Amino acid sequence: MATTIRKVKTTDLELKDRLVSIQRVTKVTKGGRTFSFSAIVVVGNENGIVGYGLGKASEVTTAIAKGVEDAKKNLIKVPVLHGTIPHEQVSKFGGANILLKPASNGTGVKAGGAMRAVLESVGITDVLAKSKGSSNPHNLVKATFAALLELRDPYTVAQHRGVSMDKVFNG
Repeated sequence: MATTIRKVKTTDLELKDRLVSIQRVTKVTKGGRTFSFSAIVVVGNENGIVGYGLGKASEVTTAIAKGVEDAKKNLIKVPVLHGTIPHEQVSKFGGANILLKPASNGTGVKAGGAMRAVLESVGITDVLAKSKGSSNPHNLVKATFAALLELRDPYTVAQHRGVSMDKVFNG
């Protein structure tokens, strides 16, 4: 099944940014080593809109600023129902495999590292998440975004099928 990308316009959004990871990278040249920084940043309004970006620069603050600008260009809309996700979702990107499960109210965000930053930026307050395989923050963020893009709320399913909400739940 092909996923539909839900792009969002950036006008009048209060976006909060979270730094997921920053790495010092090295380029070896004839004159020696040149150091620069790579930053992966997640931005979101904590109300269903989130994006991620990668920034590279010779200074940390510049790399983070570039990452934030890149993230604002790649915003998506995620269905959030009562603080959790509508259904269980499994996703993979590179060596990172992730599992997202809806949780009851009061559970909190049971996720680590890169996944936690993405889920909190979306505005999800109750979710169970498991990371299997690679712990590379770049691949974890991309796998989490792939999972969030595949989520569908009951209203979207009913509209897509052309039936009422009762038919979605009762078959």
